[in-house]
Amino acid sequence: MPTVSVGRDLLFQALGRTYTQDEFDELCFEFGIELDDVTTEKAIIRKEKHLKEEDGVGGDEEIIYKIDIPANRYDLLCLEGLVQSLRIFCGIDAVPDYKLASIGKESMLKMHVKPETSLIRPYVVCAVLRGITFDEARYNSFIDLQDKLHQNICRRRTLVAIGTHDLDTIDGPFTYEALPPSEIEFKPLKQVETFKADKLMEFYKSDLKLKKYLHIIEDSPVFPVIYDRNRTVLSLPPIINGAHSAISLKTKNVFIECTATDLTKAKIVLNTMVTMFSVYCERKFEVEPVEVIYPDGKSYICPELEPYDMKVSLSYINRIAGVSLEANKVAGLLNKMQLHAEQSVSKDNECTFIVSVPPTRSDVLHACDVAEDVAIAYGFNKIPKRMPASLKPFPLNQFSDLIRTEIALCGYTEVLTWILCSYKENFPMLNRKDDKSTAVIIGNPRSADFEVVRSSLMAGILKTVAHNKDHPKPIKIFEVGDVTVLDESKDVGATNRRQMAALYCGATSGFELIHGLADRIMEVTGTPFVSAGDNTGYYIERSDEPEFLSGRQASIIYKGKRIGTFGIVHPQVLENFDIPDPCSFMELNIESLL
Repeated sequence: MPTVSVGRDLLFQALGRTYTQDEFDELCFEFGIELDDVTTEKAIIRKEKHLKEEDGVGGDEEIIYKIDIPANRYDLLCLEGLVQSLRIFCGIDAVPDYKLASIGKESMLKMHVKPETSLIRPYVVCAVLRGITFDEARYNSFIDLQDKLHQNICRRRTLVAIGTHDLDTIDGPFTYEALPPSEIEFKPLKQVETFKADKLMEFYKSDLKLKKYLHIIEDSPVFPVIYDRNRTVLSLPPIINGAHSAISLKTKNVFIECTATDLTKAKIVLNTMVTMFSVYCERKFEVEPVEVIYPDGKSYICPELEPYDMKVSLSYINRIAGVSLEANKVAGLLNKMQLHAEQSVSKDNECTFIVSVPPTRSDVLHACDVAEDVAIAYGFNKIPKRMPASLKPFPLNQFSDLIRTEIALCGYTEVLTWILCSYKENFPMLNRKDDKSTAVIIGNPRSADFEVVRSSLMAGILKTVAHNKDHPKPIKIFEVGDVTVLDESKDVGATNRRQMAALYCGATSGFELIHGLADRIMEVTGTPFVSAGDNTGYYIERSDEPEFLSGRQASIIYKGKRIGTFGIVHPQVLENFDIPDPCSFMELNIESLL
């Protein structure tokens, strides 16, 4: 969950009253957020620099509240949105009426999009905040919201990049272009010299903050760039803005542009920026629109601040929320969550609400989101506890549980291992060769330990023994879980298989015990032992798998198909996993027995 840090005194001043820590903690809980930590600016600096409490640091002793918010509530990522939502929740303020400034299309600022932008970042949305008044706290909050959006919904600027500019330093109309880097030249933010875009990439490779974004465009033959009418560079998205149009505490008119690879995300980001800070405009909650004109001649006006309507029935809300509320009560609760609800009656005389969702609530996508807001506003602690309706388990899961019980009764302890493993563990360490048609390989693994989706339970079981080799012997463990193998007949190209694996590790190999366990499983599933070639039951035959000792292994054949193998683990495999004691292992596909 994202964490928002706000000054306690500034927060209470904006809320219009003071709270004790317990009172504010309770308010946060009622609203569905959490007061995570209470600290000071000096303590934060000491923690970041790994200093001791007696070490002198800058900053003051202002109390800082760190508040955890839901990841989809982008409107709560700044003090302004947090205060507005809490004041509405407490019944102090009404839901704001966001509107576009009433200006003619011919008077609007225009952003012309060049066709080359489709090669790299095809979308742009814009807006203007006129007559805004900044002080230091508001300015810092404005910048901080951009950073939090970049890290959250913008996915580190890969989906959306936000540019903010002092409109009084630039002239429209604007153009959004994509040019070779050698043709783009400007002075970037906080720099004193002019750079060409290709040289700028090299310059920022040593910048701790910006170097993480260079990969987004550095290999592209063209870079996105925004110009004003005088060919002044506003920004080189998603890397850096130009120094010429930098905003400051004195800025009165802010031009906001969001370039993107995802238009929906760009609209949400723009709406969040303008709705949160239009409260500081000369005309409260009013935003000046901008016309974006595309190469095909089509144009649209942004931002889109009109609420959208959603039909939700009262019975659905009560059923999902687990309460029984009257229509008037539900309407009042929704209003506390910034959702205006009007009652209507459907054709079958069922009470239905027309819920108006404001531009600040991009998280409300479905009727269940409306029901969730009713539950939050009503209070989770007030919802009566009840047993959920009985759900019939899937046959495979039910069968797996029965198998687990039987193996546990045989004295084996269940373990749970990772579904992902390293390539070496899945193949070379088990003496197996990769035939390129079995295992699902992770395309871009975050770690060498998680490169492959396991195609066998064996590696995980052996790793468990290796990490517990000092445990008193014998070690008898088992696992029932899924493995994944490639399967071209499936839409996703792979399929899961439910497997059962067991291992015995002790002073002797325990081959006869693993053999006996295999027979016990077949017995309790009602599978008779038959002679070779008989397809009415199961039999065993000699196998030659590289992970087992030659001549001390067997395959389990059921209805003519091999469903499993058991045997003494090969000494080389044991050495690979650093296991000093002999082991016997069994693995079989229990789906085939269902």
